[in-house]
Amino acid sequence: MCLAVPHRIIALRATNRALALAGAVETEIRTDLVPGLGEGDLVLVHAGFAIERLLPEEGEELERLWEEVRELAGPQTR
Repeated sequence: MCLAVPHRIIALRATNRALALAGAVETEIRTDLVPGLGEGDLVLVHAGFAIERLLPEEGEELERLWEEVRELAGPQTR
C-alpha cells in the first residue's frame, strides 16, 4: 500500500529539488517526476518524490483533511 501526502512547495532549490511543507513539517522533496512546479504549488509526495500536481481546490481539501487527522492523532505527530 502506498501513502501520498499533500505538500505545498515553499521554495525551489537545486535542480529537481524543492522545499515543501506538510502541516508544520518542512522537508526537501524531489521534483523530477512533475515538471514545471513553482512556489505555492500543491503536490502529492510519496517516498520523497512529488508524484502529482494538485488542482488548488483538491489540494486545499486534502490539506484540511490531513490537518483533521493530525488533530485527532494528538500532539505526538506535530
